[in-house]
Amino acid sequence: MALGPVMLDIAGTELSGDDIKRLTHPLTGGVILFTRNYVDHRQLTGLTRQIHALRTPHLLIAVDHEGGRVQRFQQDFTQLPAMRELGKVWDKQPAKARHLARQVGYVLAAELNACGVDFSFTPVLDIDHGQSSVIGDRAFHSNPHAVSDLAHQLMLGLKQGGMLAIGKHFPGHGYIRADTHLEKAVDQRCYSEIEANDLIPFQHLIDSGIAGIMPAHVIYTEIDPNPAGFSKIWLQKILRKTLGFEGCIFSDDLNMRGAGILLDSMLLRAQTALTAGCDMILVCNNPAGADEVLNGLRWEMPAASLARLARLHAKNQTGSMTKLRERGDYVQAVREISGIGCESGELPL
Repeated sequence: MALGPVMLDIAGTELSGDDIKRLTHPLTGGVILFTRNYVDHRQLTGLTRQIHALRTPHLLIAVDHEGGRVQRFQQDFTQLPAMRELGKVWDKQPAKARHLARQVGYVLAAELNACGVDFSFTPVLDIDHGQSSVIGDRAFHSNPHAVSDLAHQLMLGLKQGGMLAIGKHFPGHGYIRADTHLEKAVDQRCYSEIEANDLIPFQHLIDSGIAGIMPAHVIYTEIDPNPAGFSKIWLQKILRKTLGFEGCIFSDDLNMRGAGILLDSMLLRAQTALTAGCDMILVCNNPAGADEVLNGLRWEMPAASLARLARLHAKNQTGSMTKLRERGDYVQAVREISGIGCESGELPL
């Protein structure tokens, strides 16, 4: 059964009958996991095996696992720093910061990979303009070139750990104060200002071959009255044609308040996002909305979308978590990561 365009969440730490029904629906193509789905690495490995066994090719399994405030799995996983901490190192020692960013990416991917997760929605490519609480220290830096530099290294580390990168939140969420999880978000800047700042990391990572990008549920009024994730201008004209992106476009969660300003129906949100240019849409924390989409959506997956999604299956290079912990390069990377943010700036012995 070919992968469909819908990514869903599940209720608990193992699959329920309702979960299995939704995940075996032809429109489903992936699963996103949350903290509620996690106990320890053994349970997670069992859950991902159960999900992968449902379909061939197997459903994609994703998670928001960036580090800092956004790290869904804690116990048994290395505590990853907020990306801002890497930016602080970059200010004083750029070469060291690049090395550490790559090490963070490697550890992040290797640990998820060992547990059967295909990819994380990372890195955050937003610029820290000093006023977005929802982005804040999730951003590497206020300098777009520093963001480009560090995000590129993190992407290389992810690849080393067997995982591809998904950049977010196109074309930049860092300028506005509003939290799109909870409210309408409007950015009134002109395109030239966005292009000269926020688009720089996206262009750099696209030129470096990034596999996926997630647009923001932000309305950029000077460009389009629709949020970027529902905008043909942003997704097809700018992201695809102007910036030359050929990878997979994921919607942000369609259940977020910022996605529902103009579209009340979850089905209408799904149809609009796909028509605008998304390859896969996320419907999270809303079982009724998920059922509405699965029961009502009429969508034939383009061959290009299927090829983009097929590329995102993780390349398992680490084996189990136990085997991973026996690897010298992994042990060294974890040691170095543990020193990020130390007041002395020195790595622990």
